[in-house]
Amino acid sequence: MQARFVSGAGLGLRRGLLAALQEDGASGADFLEVAPENWIGVGGRLGRQLRALSERRPLLCHGLSLNLGGFAPLDLDLLRAIKAFLDAHGVLGYSEHLSACADHGQLYDLMPLPFSEESVVRIAERVRIVQDVLERPLIIENVSAYAQLPGELDEASFVRAVLERADCQLLLDVNNLYVNSINFNFDAQAYIAALPSERIAYLHVAGHFDQAADLKIDTHGAPVIDPVWALLAHAYARHGVRPTLLERDFNFPPLAELYAELAQIRRLQGAAAGARRYGT
Repeated sequence: MQARFVSGAGLGLRRGLLAALQEDGASGADFLEVAPENWIGVGGRLGRQLRALSERRPLLCHGLSLNLGGFAPLDLDLLRAIKAFLDAHGVLGYSEHLSACADHGQLYDLMPLPFSEESVVRIAERVRIVQDVLERPLIIENVSAYAQLPGELDEASFVRAVLERADCQLLLDVNNLYVNSINFNFDAQAYIAALPSERIAYLHVAGHFDQAADLKIDTHGAPVIDPVWALLAHAYARHGVRPTLLERDFNFPPLAELYAELAQIRRLQGAAAGARRYGT
């Protein structure tokens, strides 16, 4: 099942942007996305501001700490708290990272997984448990990485296998894909071609840091660069237009600059839709 829950260009809602977005009602964003772990149990002024924005713009959630790729039992208390948050705010979709982040303690980082058939089977079962508890589809995100673990599959084949076996959806992070294509020297367009169109729910774009010519660090602290915009356009051409969200976690510019990046997303969406309509 392909999610059709939002449209257009969205913005990640961070507390550093909250005041500005509250002031203008997030007028330049078609939807917003938050990490539920940062908001569960938050009341008072911040809670009221989040509620006001969620009543003006559709809201998605992007989780940080489910540890889908880990070995420790899933945190069912956290899952129930997330479900309550999603229900309370009318959240239209929930995504998480296809990575490990905790077994003997919360790492606050996203660790790579072995791209193996064994991992596919184990992670798919964990995804199914999450979907059963949340009573809604899970959307998994491809992650950036700086090391590769042994495994018989390439990344695209691994992601596709998890999607099919778990019967879940994909959040295609185009910047993560670009970063990994440089760090591990693979063809980003071939990766996109290998993905199942019907499972792509929405996309992310973001900026990154150039540590070296062959090492990119996914920071979400800079504007989106031209090669990532080009890869986003290619994803639309290959799979059709999908809702797309801009992530910015720090080094916040004036809101107008972020809205300008959202406008660029819409231009690419419009061009791709037009090309498909006229068969070009």
